[in-house]
Amino acid sequence: MSFERFIGRRYLRIRQREAFISMITVLSGAGIAVGVMTLIVVLAVMAGFEADLKSRILTVEPHVLVMHHGGPLTGYRALEQKLAAIDGVASVTPFMYAQTMMRSAAGMSGAVLRGMAPDSPIHGLFTADRIPLPLKLDHYRRQAGEDGAPGIILGRLLAENLKVAAGDAVFLVAPRVSGAAAGQVPVMNRYVVAGLFESGMHEYDSHLAYVGLAEAQGVLGIGDAVTGLEVRVDDIYQAAEVAARVNQLLGFPHWARDWMQMNHNLFAMLKLQKTVMFIILILIVLVAAFNISSTLIMMVMEKTRDVAILKTMGATNRSIRKIFVFKGMVIGAAGTLIGCLLGFLLCLLLKRYRFIELPGDVYFFTTTLPVRVEALDVLAVTAASLLICFLSTLYPARQAARLQPVEALRYG
Repeated sequence: MSFERFIGRRYLRIRQREAFISMITVLSGAGIAVGVMTLIVVLAVMAGFEADLKSRILTVEPHVLVMHHGGPLTGYRALEQKLAAIDGVASVTPFMYAQTMMRSAAGMSGAVLRGMAPDSPIHGLFTADRIPLPLKLDHYRRQAGEDGAPGIILGRLLAENLKVAAGDAVFLVAPRVSGAAAGQVPVMNRYVVAGLFESGMHEYDSHLAYVGLAEAQGVLGIGDAVTGLEVRVDDIYQAAEVAARVNQLLGFPHWARDWMQMNHNLFAMLKLQKTVMFIILILIVLVAAFNISSTLIMMVMEKTRDVAILKTMGATNRSIRKIFVFKGMVIGAAGTLIGCLLGFLLCLLLKRYRFIELPGDVYFFTTTLPVRVEALDVLAVTAASLLICFLSTLYPARQAARLQPVEALRYG
């Protein structure tokens, strides 16, 4: 052990006449711990929020969306085969999409009608911890009303707005997109609620309604055409590359956008919020680091005679600086370590017990507080904390190294 570390360790011990300085030392370390703990928890919550939001969006929206400029997509079966042959594509599904009005005996609400092929799964909407329903739309067509009315699947919140449950009748008013009836007053169509789904996303659960693809084509008067194609890829983070290949393969008047482009503003906002929160909360660590600097300044004043004796015995200015930097970094490292442990513990409690509920009408989805600790966030917090603590030691250490032995012994 070098003598600088030996002296620094001795200065960390609590003595009766230095109790005040020791108390400030403890408070400085506690301030660092609180700041690091707060940073880890906040960044973990924001990372969990982003990951959960991304997961819920991708249960409903496609990884890559392929559409036609200016109108419905015709000849989509041939396009399905072309797109399925692209490397990285897992599945290609045609769909219909239209803004509609829906009415029941007890209420009325706007709804987004989505038509899906009977053999196409509704990706991930029905999970064990929500309303468990089969994934195939043809199941609901077989379970339609006795009068032959087709079945429809409603989001849970949409069903609550309409005050309906499975087996009740609803009426759908949709615009006629093409054909002889295009532009005329739309016809009201009767459906039987075959089931409910819950994605956890408030916007989806309060507006989406699913019917079979052929049914949606008939309602909209679109013939053998679709709104577009949903492309699912093997790796969601390669969706941009797959979209570029689709655009290169099909060209104008077709276009393809990946899920990151479609939700760019949302995820950019979340990234900005995370950065701003990091900058704001790091100020807690900065304030605690000022306390470390104050502690070392008082320590230099208290140890003036000791520094003079060390210099008289041959200690260099660099050695004196190292003694006080060592003490400050021990305080900062201990506070950072304790803060990390407390942050992990609090994140574990939030993730396990889930006692904070998020209202769906305020946030994007209805759930408990999501938590996801990411290694890069922890490394960034730890590095920032240690860097701030190191910088806070430089001035006191420099002042200690500049003490002249003769003057220190005379006036110390």
